[in-house]
Amino acid sequence: MQNDMVAIIAANPKYQRLVKTRSSYGWLLTAIMMVVYYGYIAIIAFDKELLARRLGEGVMTVGIPVGFGVIVFTIIITGIYVRRANSEFDALTREIVKESGK
Repeated sequence: MQNDMVAIIAANPKYQRLVKTRSSYGWLLTAIMMVVYYGYIAIIAFDKELLARRLGEGVMTVGIPVGFGVIVFTIIITGIYVRRANSEFDALTREIVKESGK
């Protein structure tokens, strides 16, 4: 019985679309995050002077707001994924569960 249900769900075109869409979207956002994060680390590694420049007369350097921006970007990109997951992906999951329960 359990194997039959798994086979029914796996054969559902909506399930296949859900898996493909969610996976590709997740990998896209992961790639974007990696570019931002490793780009920041690469700048630290290869051009320390760029991020060490002072902003004004105080102790604030360019690296501090850029690093803060990386953190904020992480929060934003997580929110973007959660918003799509809670709307599109969850709705599709409910449809799949409803159809497989017949």
